[in-house]
Amino acid sequence: MANRIDRNRKYLVFIYDTLAVIASISLAYISRFDFHFTQETFIILGQYLLWTYPVKIIVFYFFGLYKGMYRYTSIWDLLNVAKATILSSLVINTVFVTIPALRALPLSVLFLDFVFTSTLISLVRVAIRLYYSRSIITTPNKTKTAGSIIKLLLIGAGDTGEKIARDILSNSNKEFNIIGFLDDNIEKIGSSIHGIPVIDRISTLNNLSIDYDEILITAPGANGDNLRRIIDICKLSGKTFKTVPSLNEMINKDVTLKSIRNVSYLDLLGRDEVKLDVNAIENFIKGKRILITGAGGSIGSELVRQCLEFQPGSLILLDNSEQNLFNIEQEVSFFETKTLIRSVLANVRDKNLLENSFQEFRPQVVIHAAAYKHVPMQELHPWSAVSTNVLGTLHLVQLANRFNAEKFVLVSTDKAVHPVNIMGATKRLAEKVIQSVDLKEDKTDFIAVRFGNVIGSSGSVIPIFRKQINRGGPVTITHPEMSRYFMSITEASQLILQAGSMNGISGQIYLLDMGKPVRIKDMANDLIRLSGLEPEKDIPIIYTGLRPGEKLYEELVSKEEKALSTDHKKIMVLNNGTNNMPWEIMKREIQSLVDISLKFDKDEIKRKLQQMIPDYTPQDFYALGKNLNLDVTSIKGEA
Repeated sequence: MANRIDRNRKYLVFIYDTLAVIASISLAYISRFDFHFTQETFIILGQYLLWTYPVKIIVFYFFGLYKGMYRYTSIWDLLNVAKATILSSLVINTVFVTIPALRALPLSVLFLDFVFTSTLISLVRVAIRLYYSRSIITTPNKTKTAGSIIKLLLIGAGDTGEKIARDILSNSNKEFNIIGFLDDNIEKIGSSIHGIPVIDRISTLNNLSIDYDEILITAPGANGDNLRRIIDICKLSGKTFKTVPSLNEMINKDVTLKSIRNVSYLDLLGRDEVKLDVNAIENFIKGKRILITGAGGSIGSELVRQCLEFQPGSLILLDNSEQNLFNIEQEVSFFETKTLIRSVLANVRDKNLLENSFQEFRPQVVIHAAAYKHVPMQELHPWSAVSTNVLGTLHLVQLANRFNAEKFVLVSTDKAVHPVNIMGATKRLAEKVIQSVDLKEDKTDFIAVRFGNVIGSSGSVIPIFRKQINRGGPVTITHPEMSRYFMSITEASQLILQAGSMNGISGQIYLLDMGKPVRIKDMANDLIRLSGLEPEKDIPIIYTGLRPGEKLYEELVSKEEKALSTDHKKIMVLNNGTNNMPWEIMKREIQSLVDISLKFDKDEIKRKLQQMIPDYTPQDFYALGKNLNLDVTSIKGEA
């Protein structure tokens, strides 16, 4: 039914074009001869149309003027009209000049004919677009009452604001009515976008006399401080306010009404937009067999989503958690992709099961994101960290090398720098494994990608803070001066793939630009304010003391390393001045560490790790707490 209606509309446009062609030459003639018509005029025009009409319609057809959806007419469609009318006029004029018998009209009439044809052909398409983007929308929707239409005020009159406004105007559901824009660019004030006025600066929001229901912040490129200012202004209005995703979230995607969401802490970070070398990542991923370990985790699952954007031949999802693996498998099953998806329920400790997977799938790229990463938990269970973070990495490295994978990417952490905890020490040892591997015929490149905390990962402090705020407090922080580096999961995953696409020396460690460290105390304050409350006044903050293995701040580069720039401004490569442990010795030492871990002796495990990682200095937790004048006996384990 819909196809028949669409066909009928195209026939109507075709009929209109026919009438427009006839009208154009008629208007051109009477304009040239001061509206003087005779019987001879009709004969001349009829003869002219007899051979020029088919030329024009055939050219229009080949330029696709009857294939488009006229309700979505754009500047490109109008350019197509211009090309078609220019070409048809060139054909007609060429024939007209070269065949004297056809010179029944002055050349000035032909020129006017071209002008009128271009105008009339474009006019109907623009009219249809205006009808669907304005006329239908201004017609009251029978399912909506006047009171249910949300009157929206947009903050930010840039490209994003224009796209949102266009999306709302072309949405026949009539859910929103845009009252106006606010923008700090003085030159924009007083102008309009799609007929919607840019009213004033953002700071005047609470002095406006206009009536509105909600505020939408359409400034995805605003830095953290500027966004905090905008949020503070919005909060004073007492109205609901939302935002659009950041530029990093919208890589390769368009901002639409569906992307509107509540303001999150991620917005307050105000990190610069990630500009990816898409061609390099495509060469790295497209058409290849990709294995991702920890595919159901926070980083692993985002790597799966990002990889699918670049059309791998097959994607092997490996995870130890049945539920996590099921969740990501179900999610990607709804993706429109030709990529073959395979799931493997396996633990990286199980070399036999891993070998079976390598034998079956022969991955060309291995992205190793599986790891134990909860610092206090690993302090209590160091044998688990050794078997997963170290032995699991060794297994995968050996199999990638044996089955001639092209590239192996280890997902590492800033806690590996001058580690003071088991988690950091085992991840540093995993880095050393990929630096020491004895390459088989130089077929596999092994690299590590090191970065700090990601917002939204499992065990992240933000969900903990939110739960505490929702309970009415208190928010618990281990130390007032504790700081960490943060980035979004999306940004981290994109940069991991970008680093993986780089050509370098096997064994290199890439470092992601984490920006400035954020104080956990400031983060807690921001989250409380985002909830519409005030720190200390509505939600108390309590300091509980450092947990086992925690540092006040993290580092990104060790004393022996030097960060060098790469072709991507957000990725650096580390120049390691130390000698790497020979591969055979590394394997023997790891086996010794594993044997010790099977005795479940924490102190013995730490001593062996110290022997293998000289800059690992286990944190004497109670002594540290005493030095900081904190009551370590009352630690509750949050944050």
